[in-house]
Amino acid sequence: MNKDEAIRYATKFLEDLLSFYGINVAVDSTCDEEVIQLEVPSTSLNSILIGRGAENIRALQHIVSQALVMRDAEITRVNIDIGDYKRARADRIARKAEGWIDKVRRTGEPMTINLSPADRRVVHKLAEDYSDITTHSEGQGRERHLIIEKK
Repeated sequence: MNKDEAIRYATKFLEDLLSFYGINVAVDSTCDEEVIQLEVPSTSLNSILIGRGAENIRALQHIVSQALVMRDAEITRVNIDIGDYKRARADRIARKAEGWIDKVRRTGEPMTINLSPADRRVVHKLAEDYSDITTHSEGQGRERHLIIEKK
C-alpha cells in the first residue's frame, strides 16, 4: 500500500472505529515527516476519546498503526489529535519551555525535565530557534528525560 493509500486507509479505519462507538465524524488527514496526522473534530465524547493522560489517544494510534502494518503500508506511524487536545498541550509545553530556556540562559545552569516523548519533541523543536541553547534526551524508556543547557 503506497503512502496515499495508507493515508486514506488510516482515515477510513479511524472513522469506522469511531462510528462503532456512535461517533460519526469526518476525520481530516495529512502527512508530514512520514507520520500520518489524523484530526478528529471536537465532540461531546472528547474526554472519553482522549482518556486519562491521553492513554486512549495512544491506544487509538496504536490500533490504527497496527492496522497499517497488517496491510503492509509504506507508512505506519500515526498521530491522532482529538478536538485539538494535542495542539493545545503542545502550546502549553512551548510556553513552559520558553520559561525553562530563559532560566537556563540567565543562570547558565542546565535543567533536567521529565517529559513524555511528544512533549520532549516540542521542546527540542522550540530550542532550535535559540542559537545559544541546546537540548538532548538521556535515559531509557520511562526514565528518559530532557536536558536543556547553554551551548
